Amino acid sequence: MPRSSMARSSAVLGALLALARASQPGAVAPVAAPMRDLPWGQLNFLHTTDTHGWLGGHLQEPQYSADWGDYVSFSRHMRKRADDAGLDLLVIDTGDRIEGNGLYDASVPKGRFQYDIFAQQDIHVLTIGNHELYKAYSAAREHNTTLPHFKDAYIASNVNYTDPETGKSEALAQRYRKFRTKNLGLDVVAFGFLFDFTGNANNTVVQPVEDTIKEPWFQQAMREKPDLFLVIGHVGLRMPEFRAIFTALRKQNWHIPIVFFGGHAHVRDALSYDSQSFAMASGRYLETIGWMSIDGIKPKSASQENGPAAAASLSFSRKYMDNNLLGMYYHTGLNKTTFPTKGGEHVSDMIAEARKEMDLDHRHGCAPRNLWMNRAEYPSNASIYSWLQDDVLPDVIVNETRGDKPRLAILNTGGVRFDIFKGPFTRDNTITVSPFANSFKFVPDVPYGVAKRVLGILNSADKVLGAGIADTRLLTIPQQMFAPPSAADEPRLELRSLPPMSRRDSGPDLIAGYTTKDDIGDDGDDTVHEPLTFHHVPNCIQSEIAFPESGEPDAVDLVFVDFIQPWIVPALKLSGGDFGDGDVHMYMEETLTHKLGEWIRENWRC
Repeated sequence: MPRSSMARSSAVLGALLALARASQPGAVAPVAAPMRDLPWGQLNFLHTTDTHGWLGGHLQEPQYSADWGDYVSFSRHMRKRADDAGLDLLVIDTGDRIEGNGLYDASVPKGRFQYDIFAQQDIHVLTIGNHELYKAYSAAREHNTTLPHFKDAYIASNVNYTDPETGKSEALAQRYRKFRTKNLGLDVVAFGFLFDFTGNANNTVVQPVEDTIKEPWFQQAMREKPDLFLVIGHVGLRMPEFRAIFTALRKQNWHIPIVFFGGHAHVRDALSYDSQSFAMASGRYLETIGWMSIDGIKPKSASQENGPAAAASLSFSRKYMDNNLLGMYYHTGLNKTTFPTKGGEHVSDMIAEARKEMDLDHRHGCAPRNLWMNRAEYPSNASIYSWLQDDVLPDVIVNETRGDKPRLAILNTGGVRFDIFKGPFTRDNTITVSPFANSFKFVPDVPYGVAKRVLGILNSADKVLGAGIADTRLLTIPQQMFAPPSAADEPRLELRSLPPMSRRDSGPDLIAGYTTKDDIGDDGDDTVHEPLTFHHVPNCIQSEIAFPESGEPDAVDLVFVDFIQPWIVPALKLSGGDFGDGDVHMYMEETLTHKLGEWIRENWRC
């Protein structure tokens, strides 16, 4: 961004700062920073993905402190701007709406508040994520609650749901959708895919994408000849599924634009498969709102004849918006008085009331320092994984009947989902750090010479365990699962960071934040930040517990979170052990989430 533009945006935000607030009680207020404008085109999109229940925003992080109600207000203002200009704006969501925040996980039943809150947003096209499918209960809620609310907006191109009364497996939702945009009359054919997920509950079926694109309905859909193909999916942009869909569509349609919106990888990312296509992913946890604009679409519809003239050639733009009120004020030209809508304020009130009813702000203790997933090196004093490995697991991994047995306790890093910030640690924080209801299992009396090799195997290349074993990348944090080729050797993998800019001395002070470098360039973030540094983390960590003061034990109990059993047994065999699933037993039924809360109450008193 030119320095004059940065200064101008800083001045605007400085004026707005006095008027800014945080939507949820107790949330920190946003901080002013230089901004980049959102480029408008004929067709524009707002995109969320992998919100995982974070509809209340980030109460401890100013740059992401807006809530779902603010997003409702923002989208309505942006729709009006589009209508006034005779342009089109579509709102997209690509799944994983549940699991990861107290707003979903703390209620009984889970999601008692979250589904109604999410449904207050007007969404034009949405699809399902893998987290909606892990449990039969959440799959049923998706079918019985989310689908009826969003009706034709919901697309499930490769997911089936099994009716519990008839036992019949049918498409969860329509396989694809044809529609015409409101203002320009652009004809769109839209799909909604899930990656080739195999961990789904038995009341659902996920068809591999390569098989889906051979189905007669898909072959018919890709011959529709719209003005634009819109492919949304809970799929990482670097995963093979999107490439397969693109190849099939492009083979049949040489010149029709194809737009992809992805998720699952928890990153800000964008790429082009060719000059007539564009793909975007918009982060995670309501930290990011994605913006895409397209110009140069040449509509086939006669209704477009009197509309704005299309550009000479197709062009795409993208921005990753930090989810805070200052940014929303800047992009809408509004302020604290003019920005809120009745609908948005109602949603914010719904969130606040739900949080109060579930007592999500109840303090378990106070964290003495920040602990990071991948913003600190592992091992280090600032790593959340070092803290779990060295302090927490040795205290909580205890089976009273085998308490004197030496044991190795293994936890996959992907089971930890968020950082810890210095200060109050609440019921909500316990869930954001460890949202999954996984118990601990063990294989008793494993020869130590065998057991000590397991961690290295789990942290090695994904092909080591052999054919038929799930990819070991599924054990780590989502941000590392599918790295872009250009970043394969980089130590980060959350959202790519750039080196500090040389003009720091003369420019405004910047707060730390995402400084994304994608295949399109380094100007994608709407907010200019001081770069963060991200580090690689292993697939799994391990604690040695009750070991002898000197020497090695002859045998150990190999304890692990139950999610990783499909990898543990093959790793034991590869290590020279003769063990199978029949040798796996329950070690303790309490979840890591429960034990984490106990540990913090005992050790982090305020």
